[in-house]
Amino acid sequence: MTQKIFPRFEGKTVLVTGAGTGFGAEIAVRAAQEGARVGVHYNSSKQGAERTAERVREAGAEAFVVQADIGSWDAIRALADEVFEIAGELDVLVNNVGDVATEQMSWRELTQESLDRVIDVDVKGTLLMTHEFGARMLEQGHGAIVNIGSTVVVRGSARAPQYAAAKYGLLGITKSYAAAFAPAVRVNTFAPGFMETGATLEREDWKSGRREKLISQTPLGQIPPPEVVAGTALFLATEDASHITGAYMLADGGFNMVGA
Repeated sequence: MTQKIFPRFEGKTVLVTGAGTGFGAEIAVRAAQEGARVGVHYNSSKQGAERTAERVREAGAEAFVVQADIGSWDAIRALADEVFEIAGELDVLVNNVGDVATEQMSWRELTQESLDRVIDVDVKGTLLMTHEFGARMLEQGHGAIVNIGSTVVVRGSARAPQYAAAKYGLLGITKSYAAAFAPAVRVNTFAPGFMETGATLEREDWKSGRREKLISQTPLGQIPPPEVVAGTALFLATEDASHITGAYMLADGGFNMVGA
């Protein structure tokens, strides 16, 4: 039986960055299932982006593929120009691109290269994407931006402190632009917990018992695939969330149980 999904984005255009693989791909497909025309962004994963675009079309939606290095302000400006030229208007931007320093298993392995890469993409890239696309959304008079954060802001990361620092920075970006762009454009952060993406499944710690340990500490008892929480991320861009801005929303199966 085919699952019926309410068309929350019928007639709207949604751009998802880093949509060639993983969580970004699932957000793009879910947006398509809910009626959106979907922009699929990639930096280096062209084949992945084309696969995602094909999945979007199989869901009965229109797709367009765009490329840019989110670490470059000039590239982000060019991307914004291209997207608005193609789409006319952009209703939703999902800033999914992020570097989690997957290759690093301990804080002792921190390098200047990894620090610079994570900050350039996760902090500078997200800030500049929000800056450029949000400014254009203000001109059109409406829009919603969802920044994909992390539960790492709750506990920090002994594995990769630069990643935790970057995701903390995301909260400042979200709140600052939520205030700057109100009331026309809403900006929020969505924080998924651990998900079994392809990248996660290949991690050394995941293969050596961490998955089982995390499941034992998660009240809902599972580490879900990304499609399970893709619709939750998009909720922040719907009319049902019209009175939410500058917020941090957590979806981690109860693992962190954040207090008020």
